[in-house]
Amino acid sequence: MSSFVETKALEHLTKSPVEFVEYNKYQLSRIYPKGTRVDSSNFMPQLFWNAGCQLVALNYQTMDLSMQLNLFMFEYNGRSGYRLKPEFMRRPDKHFDPFTENTVDGIVANTLSVKVISGQFLTERRVGVYVEVEMFGLPVDTRRKALKTKTSQNNNAINPVWDEEPIIFKKVILPTLASLRIAAFEEGGKFIGHRIIPASAVRPGYRYIGLRNEKNQPLILPAVFVYIEVKDYVPDTFADVIEALSNPIRYVNLLEQRSKQLAALTLEDGEEDAQTEVSPVSGVFFIFCLENHLALIRVGFFTQDEADSCAERKNDLKSAPLENGLNVPACTMESLQQSKVYQKEQRRQFKEMKELVRRHHKKTSEFLREFNNKYKKTSRQCSKSRCTHIMWDSLNCSLLLFRILCQTEICKVSDHRGYASVCLFIRGSCSDSEKDDRLQQLKDEQQQQLLALRQEQYYSQKYLQREHIKTVIKPSLTAGPDLWV
Repeated sequence: MSSFVETKALEHLTKSPVEFVEYNKYQLSRIYPKGTRVDSSNFMPQLFWNAGCQLVALNYQTMDLSMQLNLFMFEYNGRSGYRLKPEFMRRPDKHFDPFTENTVDGIVANTLSVKVISGQFLTERRVGVYVEVEMFGLPVDTRRKALKTKTSQNNNAINPVWDEEPIIFKKVILPTLASLRIAAFEEGGKFIGHRIIPASAVRPGYRYIGLRNEKNQPLILPAVFVYIEVKDYVPDTFADVIEALSNPIRYVNLLEQRSKQLAALTLEDGEEDAQTEVSPVSGVFFIFCLENHLALIRVGFFTQDEADSCAERKNDLKSAPLENGLNVPACTMESLQQSKVYQKEQRRQFKEMKELVRRHHKKTSEFLREFNNKYKKTSRQCSKSRCTHIMWDSLNCSLLLFRILCQTEICKVSDHRGYASVCLFIRGSCSDSEKDDRLQQLKDEQQQQLLALRQEQYYSQKYLQREHIKTVIKPSLTAGPDLWV
C-alpha cells in the first residue's frame, strides 16, 4: 500500500489522471490530509474516489460536508465498510479518465429531474426555511447548489410549500459515482437536516425523503416531499425519435392530423370524396431507415382488403422479375429537412455567415477608427497653424504700436490698438473658416468611402446567401429522387 498526502495525490490526479487510475488497479492507495490542516478540516474525498483510490482518510472529529459524504458512501453494503469499485475501474482492458465529458463504454448516462414540492415538520421554530439540491460525482457531473428554493412564506416551517420549476441534471455520466444531496436550512442559514442518496439508487415518482443530521443519524419528523424523474440520457438529435417510440399513438394521431390538413389544401373535390369512402384503417406500421445519416420515419396505412392479400402479393413479388423497377414514393422535403445532414449543413452555413458579418464589422470599426484619428490630426494641425498666424500678427501689431508711440502722441495709440485687434479678428476668422472647410471635405470623403464599403459588404453577403441556397437546393433536386425508403 502507498500513502500519499492530499497535495501529492492531487498533483498526480491533475497531471496524469488516466495513469493514476491504472495505478490504483494494481496498488492500494491511501490519501491522508496535509499537515497544515491544524483546524482538523477535511478535503473533498469525491476527487480521489473518482480516481479509484481505495482508502481516503479524513479527520473524523469534524462533521463537515466531506465527512457527511464519507458516511453516506459507506452506509450502503450493510455498513460493512467496503464498497466495490465500478467495473471499468477494475478491468485491465478498460481505460478511464476522471475528467471525461463523454459517456463511458458500457455505462448508460442518466437524466435526473427533481422537483421539491413541500416539507413536513422541518423545525419547531417559527422561521422561514428553504431547500437546496446538489449533485456530487465526476467534475462534469458535480453541481453545487444547483437548486435553491425560495424562503417559505409567513415563517411556515411545519408544512412549507414551494411551487417552483424542477431542477434537471441533463447528463449524469456515471450514476454509480454520483450522489444527490437534498438539504434543508433555516432562513439565517442554520442547518436543519439533509439526505445524500446515490444517483443509481434514486427511484422515480413522488417520494417522502426523511432527513438526517450532520452525523448521518435519522431525524424523527423532518421530511421533504419531492417528485423525481429518472430517464436514460438521450441526445437532442434523437429526441423526436424517442418521443415517437415512447408514445406511438400520439405520434400517429399527429401525422394523421397533418395529412388531413395537407389533403384539404392539395386534393380536388372528386379526390376528397374518394378519400372519404376508404375503409377504416386496420393496421399501422413504422419503417425506420438510417441511410446517409438520415433518420426518416414513414407511416403507412393498410385497408382490410389490402391486409388480406398482403401475403399473396409478397410471394408474387419474390418470384416476378423487376421489369419497371420499384414504384416507391420518394422522401419529402420535410423529411430531408429533419435529417442530420441537412441540419449540419444549416449549422455550417450559419457559422460562415456569422463569421462574414464579424469580419465586416471588424473592417468597418477599423475604418471608423482610422477616420477618427485622421480627423483629430487634421483638427490639431489647423489649430496649430492658426496659433502660428495669430502669434505672427501679434508681433507685427506690437511693432506697429511701438513705431506709433515713438512717432505720435499717446492719445492716438488706442486707435491703432483697435486697428490691430480688428486685424487679428479678421485673420482668426479666416483661419476658422479654412479649418471648417477642410474638416467638412474630410467628412464628405469619409462618407463616400463608408458608403462604398457598405455596398461591397452587402453584395458579398448576398452572394454568400445565394451560394448557400444553391448548396441546399441542388442536392435535394438531383439526389432527392434517389433517396428511397
